[in-house]
Amino acid sequence: MAKRILVVEDNDLNRKLFCDVLKANGHEVVPVADGNNVIATARKFAPDLVIMDIQLPGVSGVDLIAELKDNGDLAKVPVLAVTAYAGKGDEERIRGAGAEDYLAKPVSIGPFMAAVRRLVGE
Repeated sequence: MAKRILVVEDNDLNRKLFCDVLKANGHEVVPVADGNNVIATARKFAPDLVIMDIQLPGVSGVDLIAELKDNGDLAKVPVLAVTAYAGKGDEERIRGAGAEDYLAKPVSIGPFMAAVRRLVGE
């Protein structure tokens, strides 16, 4: 059965790549480019997984993860954080906000899909 995955990524190429790979693996995908639309879109779409870019214009992906985890209906949805900023302490800060897994960009497809499968229980 197809899993519903919300892809939050402001970079057009990365967003298209993530969505294309997920669709090719049989998932239903909704892309979000604007971090300000994440919570409302997640409520409507009811995803099985959220893939969250951390560096978004105008809003922090870490703050969005925390907001998702504080939202009753969305709190149990696993979050896979992806970021180009993989500095010391970043992973702990991101996981501390509630992300279940973390990948540094550039993301390779093999580890990306392995993390997705693990998080959606495939």
